[in-house]
Amino acid sequence: MAYTAEDVKKLREQTAAGMLDCKKALDEADGDYQKAVEIIRVKGQKGVTKREGRATSNGLVTAKAEGDLGVMLELNCETDFVAKGEKFQALADELLNHLAASKIGELDKFLSSKLASGKTVQEIVDEGNAMLGEKIEIKRISVLTGSPVSLYLHKTSPDLPPQVGVLVQLKSAAETVGKDIAQHIAAFAPQFVSRDQVPADEIANERRLAEEAARSEGKPEASISKIVEGRVTGFVKEVSLLEQAFAQRKLCNKFLMRQRQPCLPLIDSV
Repeated sequence: MAYTAEDVKKLREQTAAGMLDCKKALDEADGDYQKAVEIIRVKGQKGVTKREGRATSNGLVTAKAEGDLGVMLELNCETDFVAKGEKFQALADELLNHLAASKIGELDKFLSSKLASGKTVQEIVDEGNAMLGEKIEIKRISVLTGSPVSLYLHKTSPDLPPQVGVLVQLKSAAETVGKDIAQHIAAFAPQFVSRDQVPADEIANERRLAEEAARSEGKPEASISKIVEGRVTGFVKEVSLLEQAFAQRKLCNKFLMRQRQPCLPLIDSV
């Protein structure tokens, strides 16, 4: 049975397998499209273990926030081709819906939890791994409950799904304020809500580095202490959300932060 270039294209879109793999599968299936799909799936299952050591430097962040519930999930893959495919994004949506229903905030427990189909999350991910021909993994999840949650998702490229996401939880409902703060966090990636949360050892290390830098710059001994404290203060403002100018303007006593989940960038650099 013959096959056309359109068959190869269709098979590639459905399975996200490489063009050469699609041609080989159609050759082996003698042009039978459904059989070719099965061949790719079988070969994909065999390759799951082989792909375990591969890097997953692409993918997406998906999330939803409704009332007092906010959930976020980072699903990673190997290439942007797979990341922008319908199959991969459908898999992410399925996993996110289960996360919202189960409200399981610990990754290990979430991976072992079962969906309505009776399959565990890990089994669903492994099936996606086999079908798409790449290593697929859930990198991180977040679940916020108990008070209003706002959401912001950011695309780093218009042809790719969101790769940065932020959930912000406030004590009182303030949708516009919450979204504004979430956008600010996505842009400036503060590591802490307030200066009180900055670990003492980090401040001490920053103070040490600032002093070494001041001395290496030849600053007068009498002014080193003041210079060091100024640089430490600058560091704290950089990493603390409430010390940043935009957040100070947007927040008022009426809408105090209750909890903030960190950005979920595709590459864990925050």
